Amino acid sequence: MMNSQPAHGLDVLLQNARRRAGLTQEQLAGLSTVSVRAIRDLELGRVQHPRRETLKLLANAMRLSDTRRVELELAVDAKAVGRVFQDSYGADLATPPPALRPLVGRRPELEALTARLSTDHERLLTLVGLPGVGKSRLAQEAASVIHARDRVPVLWVSLDDPAETAEMGPGSPQSTVAGWVRALVRDGGEFEELATLIGSKETLIVLDGHDASPEVTPRLLNLLRACERLKILTTSDRPVQLPGGRLLPLAPLAVPSAAELAGEVAGDTLVADRHAVELTLSHVSYARPDFLPTDTVVTTVAHICRALDGMPQALEGAASWLLLYSPQQLLDIARTTPLVLLDGVTPSDPAAGPTLSERLTAAVTGLAPRAAALLRTLATLEDPWTVDGAARACGTPLAGTARDVHALLVRGLIRRLPATAGDPVGFTVLNLVRAVLTAQDREPAPAALVSASAQ
Repeated sequence: MMNSQPAHGLDVLLQNARRRAGLTQEQLAGLSTVSVRAIRDLELGRVQHPRRETLKLLANAMRLSDTRRVELELAVDAKAVGRVFQDSYGADLATPPPALRPLVGRRPELEALTARLSTDHERLLTLVGLPGVGKSRLAQEAASVIHARDRVPVLWVSLDDPAETAEMGPGSPQSTVAGWVRALVRDGGEFEELATLIGSKETLIVLDGHDASPEVTPRLLNLLRACERLKILTTSDRPVQLPGGRLLPLAPLAVPSAAELAGEVAGDTLVADRHAVELTLSHVSYARPDFLPTDTVVTTVAHICRALDGMPQALEGAASWLLLYSPQQLLDIARTTPLVLLDGVTPSDPAAGPTLSERLTAAVTGLAPRAAALLRTLATLEDPWTVDGAARACGTPLAGTARDVHALLVRGLIRRLPATAGDPVGFTVLNLVRAVLTAQDREPAPAALVSASAQ
């Protein structure tokens, strides 16, 4: 089932555990009733397959935590993950990956998500939005809150980036069980063993990068039926409505309005409640610590945030270019050719998969013809445009246009603009999406089409 190997052999783990407990081999023998010779042979690596009862006696004598006990068993048999975790499965063995940075903004979204995950009425949720909008980071924060506050086991499965499990520590029980669950979900394994492991214990499974394939969805539903206290949170670039589940669209971070940027507004005003600016300034402080947050720098950063739609991953990539460009130069590029900034100045690892610019382009080019035609029409309208205005521009019935606009909104390709009470809701197409459309228009036609048009 698994090819995961422990970080250390049983001999090293036993020695380290005994020394942490402050025991000699003779003292451990007296407390555990295991002979000194047997302990010595185990620590010298002479015993390859010790009895489980022997390990249990030693673990009890050293008062090992559940995590340490599982490490010992996995060092003996890393393939028998289900059996190893059966007796000691709990919050200490199933943890979300640790956050490397604090979450900036997203307080309302985090509170809403954790509230839904805390109720018995919502058991299947999907965070959906464009690549780079921060779905994984929000899911990670919500999972961490649920795990720490309620002591709920969290099985975090990164389906599009298996290397992420390494953040938990290669060979650790947490990474081993996450890899096991990933194999069941991604490779089509049966869910009976996982259902047996979870049983009636409250558990959160996070499937980061879930594609809602027809093969996997029925097994997820069967797992929910078998485990009455299980909840599943998925993140996806595509808004696929799972049976009985709910979609939670995630928009980019708020950016200053055109009116605010057009006026003479102080820098601190632009940062207040504008988390995209706050986040970008934090990236700037690392890329260029010599830049002081003067009003000029903050205002320029605010314009960059607006040009890049407040997309968190895009803002991080753009800030890295400050090693080569001034803030004003960076703003000029963000306004003219923003896609070149998205992936950062440092080349990405090809093994990590598609870059942000490639994923964003795929999100636009992968639209159905009807949705693509509507998006192109909306990109020509003056902002903010309304659903009524979109229907008139397209010459289509209002009800059908409203559904199509809603689909683009859920995908994250357009965003709703702030409006005062009583005014119609206005929308805009993201600047990055416009850039993808422009890049499409600049692409040369396929040779076959050029040849046909010349005839």
